[in-house]
Amino acid sequence: MVEQNTHYMNLVFHALGDATRRQMLHHLSHGERTVSDLAKPCEMSLAAASKHIKVLENAGLIRREIRGRTHLCRLDPGPLATAHEWLNFYQRFWTGRLDTLERLLRQDDKQISPGPDKKERNDT
Repeated sequence: MVEQNTHYMNLVFHALGDATRRQMLHHLSHGERTVSDLAKPCEMSLAAASKHIKVLENAGLIRREIRGRTHLCRLDPGPLATAHEWLNFYQRFWTGRLDTLERLLRQDDKQISPGPDKKERNDT
């Protein structure tokens, strides 16, 4: 796997680590929204919403466009795709490891279990 830019990935995962920002991204997945639109479902002030939006912007997850006095935000899926690629590498790694463990446990179980014809002996 090609090593990703650590600073960039840290910004993306930091941004995704907050439930409010994930909720904002979810709303943006349905189309562009104003800062007011993003603040309303979170029941927060415009100033608080702007701070969250700035974190999302710094991570490259959204783009903000200013039209007059209105700030419109739009989802930029590129960084999400990069994070997904990074996570998929580890999913494949762990899935492979767990599949190997399962296979080994099944082999071990077959070696330990008595066959259907054999009965366990009691030496008492």
